[in-house]
Formats: sequence, structure tokens, C-alpha cells
Amino acid sequence: MEFTNLFRAPKPILAMLHLKGEGSADVLTRAMRETEILVAGGADGLVVEDYFGTADDVAAVLAGLAADPPPIPYGVNILDDGPASFELADKFGAGFVQMDSVAGHLLPADDAVFAREVAAIRAASDAVLLGGVRFKYQKVLSGNSLQTDLRAGMDRCDALVVTGDRTGEETPTDKILAFREVLGAQFPLVIGAGVTVENCAQQMPLGDAVIVGSALKVGGVAEGELSPAAVTEFVSAMREVRERS
Repeated sequence: MEFTNLFRAPKPILAMLHLKGEGSADVLTRAMRETEILVAGGADGLVVEDYFGTADDVAAVLAGLAADPPPIPYGVNILDDGPASFELADKFGAGFVQMDSVAGHLLPADDAVFAREVAAIRAASDAVLLGGVRFKYQKVLSGNSLQTDLRAGMDRCDALVVTGDRTGEETPTDKILAFREVLGAQFPLVIGAGVTVENCAQQMPLGDAVIVGSALKVGGVAEGELSPAAVTEFVSAMREVRERS
């Protein structure tokens, strides 16, 4: 399935489940409650990530979602473990996988092995892959130009994700434009960090989807509690962007 066919709305909002909590039971309870808030607030997809939790927490949340499927697609990101993400996606019916880096982050010899591994995993799975290039916190070790790394990324995933340097930090507009210039108009570009109510009108005409976490929390930080009011405000701002696009 193509990335754009996964979602009902254009420029879908993919909301993060960061798996905050005190122990596995609390993590699961919070994630299910946050799912209800995000679905009611108008999110178009969910990303289950072990940002605060563990891979076991991710599996438990995915099992909960599979048992009582939400009306929107859900995906998975086990940080630094793409194969585990695909394994869980296939087991629990997740529509997509996010991998923070699919090109540019490895030395050439290691990258060749990695490319073959990604191709094999994708061939065996129905999950769509969202892949980062020059992603936050990732070193650039390829020695390649941005264009070369992006073209490699396009061969390895179904949508590319662009971010700034840190979680919650606005992605520089010039970086988004540089990605778009290489990708062209047709290949999906996801803005993966730092989109807010204040900047979405400027940034989202350049992107095809947004991954959002911090902007939906109290205080606008990942560590904050999910805020239903912030979700409503963000979705409203994004709907205005869609209407103008």
C-alpha cells in the first residue's frame, strides 16, 4: 500500500504515543487513554514509540490496539531497531513503521549491508515504511551529498521524514525545501518534528504529513501530559492548512 492511501485526510496528522508511565500497567493505561483523546480530537494516525517506555511496552500497546482497533491507522517505532519494529507491525496489524534513519547515517561498507537488510524486511512485510535521512540526533557518516543520501532513502522507504536537530525543535524551513527539491512533488515528505500551531501554516504546505508529539502536550514538551485542548487546537490549525492547500 502507498503511504498516501493509508489515511483518509490529506496531510495527515500522525500523533505520538510516547509511552510515558510508572511501570508497564500505567504505561498501557495511559496509552489507551491518550489514544481515545487523540482519536476524538481528530488525529489521522498514531505512532507507538518507546520514547519513554520499552519494546515490551510497545508490544503491549500494539496488542491493545489490535484487540480494539481505533478508526485510524497506527504504526510503530522501536528506536534504533527497525527489524523489531517490522516484526511487531506484522504481528499486531500496524499499517506503518517509522525508522529514524534509512540513509546517510552509516559508513559506506555498513550501508551496503543495511540496504540489503531493509530491502529484505520490506519485501516480507505489508507495512509502509517512513524513513528519516539526516534525522535528529543522528550523525552523518556516509560522506555523500544530501542529494545522494536522499535518493538512497527514496529507494529504501515509502515516505521520507525530515526533522531539525532535536525533539520538539522546529525543522528549519530551508532543510524542508532542500528535501522537497530532491524528492520532487510526488514522493511523500513527512515533517517529523517541531510543527506547532504557530508555524504549521508556513511549514505544512511544503510537507505531505506531520508527526507531532510535543506540541500536543502541556507546556509543548515531550515530558508533559497530553492536553486535549492542545490536540483540538493543533488539529484545527492543520485543517485550515488543508483547506488552503
